[in-house]
Amino acid sequence: MITLHPVRMSDAKEAWFSAGCRSSVNNNGFNRQLFVRRAVLIVYDILAVTASSALGLLMRFDMSYAELAGTVNSDVWIDSIWKYLPISIVTTIIVFYLFRMYQSLWTYAGAPEMGSVILSCLSTGVLQFIGMQFIFRYSMPRSYYFMFTMWLIALVAVSRFAYRLFRTFVQKRTESARNVNVMVIGAGEAGNSLIREMNTSRYIQKAVCCVIDDNPAKMGAYIHGVKVVGGRYDIIEAVGRYNIDEIIVALPAAPKKEVREILDICQQTKCDLKTLPGIYQLVNGEVSVSQLRKVDVIDLLGRDPVQIDIESVMGYVKGKTVLVTGGGGTIGSELCRQIVTHQPKLLIIFDIYENNAYDIQQELRMKYPEFCTDHLLVLIGSVRNTARVEDVFKEYRPDIIYHAAAHKHVPLMEISPNEAIKNNVMGTWKVCEAALKYKAERFVLISTDKAVNPTNIMGATKRICEMIVQSYDKKGQTSFVAVRFGNVLGSSGSVIPLFNKQIEAGGPVTVTDPRIIRYFMTIPEAVSLVLQAGAYAKGGEIFVLDMGEPVKILDLAKNLIRLSGFVPGEDIEIKFTGLRPGEKLYEEMLMEEEGMQDTPNKLIHIGKPIEMDDEAFFEGLSKLKIESKEEIADVRGWVKELVPTYSYTPGTGMYSNGKNE
Repeated sequence: MITLHPVRMSDAKEAWFSAGCRSSVNNNGFNRQLFVRRAVLIVYDILAVTASSALGLLMRFDMSYAELAGTVNSDVWIDSIWKYLPISIVTTIIVFYLFRMYQSLWTYAGAPEMGSVILSCLSTGVLQFIGMQFIFRYSMPRSYYFMFTMWLIALVAVSRFAYRLFRTFVQKRTESARNVNVMVIGAGEAGNSLIREMNTSRYIQKAVCCVIDDNPAKMGAYIHGVKVVGGRYDIIEAVGRYNIDEIIVALPAAPKKEVREILDICQQTKCDLKTLPGIYQLVNGEVSVSQLRKVDVIDLLGRDPVQIDIESVMGYVKGKTVLVTGGGGTIGSELCRQIVTHQPKLLIIFDIYENNAYDIQQELRMKYPEFCTDHLLVLIGSVRNTARVEDVFKEYRPDIIYHAAAHKHVPLMEISPNEAIKNNVMGTWKVCEAALKYKAERFVLISTDKAVNPTNIMGATKRICEMIVQSYDKKGQTSFVAVRFGNVLGSSGSVIPLFNKQIEAGGPVTVTDPRIIRYFMTIPEAVSLVLQAGAYAKGGEIFVLDMGEPVKILDLAKNLIRLSGFVPGEDIEIKFTGLRPGEKLYEEMLMEEEGMQDTPNKLIHIGKPIEMDDEAFFEGLSKLKIESKEEIADVRGWVKELVPTYSYTPGTGMYSNGKNE
């Protein structure tokens, strides 16, 4: 559902607007400019009816007054016209008013307005025929009524469309003065709307020079005077031929894969790239055609967003007490944004970082003031603090827990592995224990693809967290599940914000290895997966999102540089720094022994629980807890005992003292 919010003008704009209104509208609400415009149109229409009456009769005699005067009935015909003229004028004005001929904004007149002109004039002609022939019994040539109507249509159309034609003529004369030449890709409804507004708006100082569309039936055709010059493979040639500065992609309904292919071609030019929002957004008033946006890197991923079953999410969240640990983080805060729309009984945001918690609290209070009054609670605390976690569960008894609190930065955790263990592993253990003790319904762990065959301590700790979750699922009524996904676009610490900062600084953009690839997803997608997993949860599953094809980080860097208006390797250097400790060339989503099962959402899959010795696992977990507290240097050996798939070389990593060993 779209909620419309009233727009509040700034004081300066409001004063300016009010002043403008006062210049044309008096205290009684009388609009002088509107009155004058309508009066001019009415006077013109009176003259048009008079002229049409005379010209209609003259046309019967090939526009020769002498031939008309030589006929026997000329005096009768002329006298009939003048006698009926007042009635004809009054009738015409009434009909025109009913057809809103005096209310339309003729500056932007188009086909609907032309239809109104024709229908109103035809109605006037029919009424004149009825009045003169059957009511007043005036004798007139039958062809006169047709000629009168045709002349009236012509004269009225000229009056209504003259200003539009004049503006178009002036724009054509001044088009050469515009300093931005534009290519539009897409000759459909969106492209048509875009070109029409750009040609008519005085606020857009850009000239549409050509249109690109793959439909052979449209090639060579014209849209508002602009030629469709070819398909996608003609883009580069057309850019040079028409000296294009900016390319606007007007394909809002096209599949993401097709848009990506077109953008890949566009990026070979040095043109600025923008995309047009969907027509439904224009209709809903969310955006206007003028609000073109820069091409986002999300457009280049070649995958449509994952959709979730909102009703299934509503079913298990509505009326429940929901706890989000790490609720101020990237994933945690987006979880909170989506959960509040599903009407929980109480949403608890739990985070150690008070600034993050405060930000999401204020955001939700602004958007959902009524909900936040009684149904939102923000608590500061650490998942590492057993007593604090116990108090929260004892007092509020959460039904659903989304566990998003974790250290996630791979290089930083390589330097401080004990902190990764204490926060990720021990924090998860404490929250799971509390969820089981206080009989929560569901526990959903936020995990990562780096937990699969991990090569870094962060991924290894997340794998241990998954093992904890799967072990606890066997202990009671609470359903424990994990959600595993790849890199999240735009999250704090992710590669996209880093690349953007490096580009803004003039480079270089740093890529660890030209071969490195990653799976990507958006923040809303990641959270949608988490919410959907909670609906599907039966216990012990690891949910995985099908994220399409992986993306080369090097290609991502090049695309971002091009989208920023620079040439990779020329304007902005790309520097290869080498793989960091614990970094893979590629990530995996599932271990071989987990297998793959489908869910009702075909893009969400389930990894089956792996059989393990729970008693031995928790014994090792207790040892790891002691070792991490004692801050031993090579804690990785203990992690390796718990996670056999963890790959590292003893004595070569970076440890808690910050030095290479």
